[in-house]
Amino acid sequence: MKIYTDSSDYKKDKITIATVGTFDGVHKGHLNILDLMLERAKDVNGKSVLITFNPHPRTVVSEEFKIKLLTTLDEKIELLEKLGIDEVFVINFTKDFSQLTYEEFIEQIIVNKINASEVIIGHDHKFGRDRNGNENKLREISSDKNFKVTAVEAKKVEDEIVSSTKIRNALTDGNVDLANNYLGWNYYFSGQVVKGAERGRLLGFPTANIEVNDNNKLIPKSGVYAVKCYLKNKMLNGVMNIGNRPTFNDTENRIIEIHLFDFADYIYGESVKIEFVQRIRDERKFESKEKLIEQIALDKKSAEKILIKLTN
Repeated sequence: MKIYTDSSDYKKDKITIATVGTFDGVHKGHLNILDLMLERAKDVNGKSVLITFNPHPRTVVSEEFKIKLLTTLDEKIELLEKLGIDEVFVINFTKDFSQLTYEEFIEQIIVNKINASEVIIGHDHKFGRDRNGNENKLREISSDKNFKVTAVEAKKVEDEIVSSTKIRNALTDGNVDLANNYLGWNYYFSGQVVKGAERGRLLGFPTANIEVNDNNKLIPKSGVYAVKCYLKNKMLNGVMNIGNRPTFNDTENRIIEIHLFDFADYIYGESVKIEFVQRIRDERKFESKEKLIEQIALDKKSAEKILIKLTN
């Protein structure tokens, strides 16, 4: 898969079927659009091109709008490559770019830069300054600019329309089962193993503290989770706690700690990818260290049962 940016020398070498959007999460709702784009590109022996933005447009348009991402740019590109998208064109979304009218956006990007023969969009897609562009306005311009427009209906899962917002809300509520169902893949984040208080080792359950790579990445609700950890090209099962360690009154900041099963290697400084499988319980304060140890043992058993089921 080829990646282009604003400054790239883009090659108009094939018939181009394009789509445009933020595509945060690359979830099941996006697949309707992406699958159709891939199908049309194959039909005309052309290429599929996804136009996206970095950073998230809403964070630029409104400085007060704080959004946590389902996928970083690298994660988004990784997911799109797995789907078989031919090319991704990443636009650096700035204040100046946000001032382009929908007519200017179509002229400069879809026509001049990409030279799309067909543009496939979601039924409710908005674009251009103040989000004034939509399906109807795109169609009005398309005949003069010699490209076709196809709108795709919303994707429903269990009678609910899938959206990035609903997935964010599910993760914020700790409902990773629902989020994973909407995504079509297990939610994950990447980070580095860093030194912590090393209290887990003293409790009999050594843990690795994880520092997330991107501060804009959404971290689900505090609590205990059954997880998979990808480390040094290996997949390891584990149980992870996200929270403030209330039993020890340690910190106001959320700490991410993972206990890996049957693993004792030295891994400080290593890169890891943590995949959420299922939530086990809320984080809570225990009356003693002994009560906490008992609960951690139960959490480990719960996580082991959850993860064993996946392999059977």
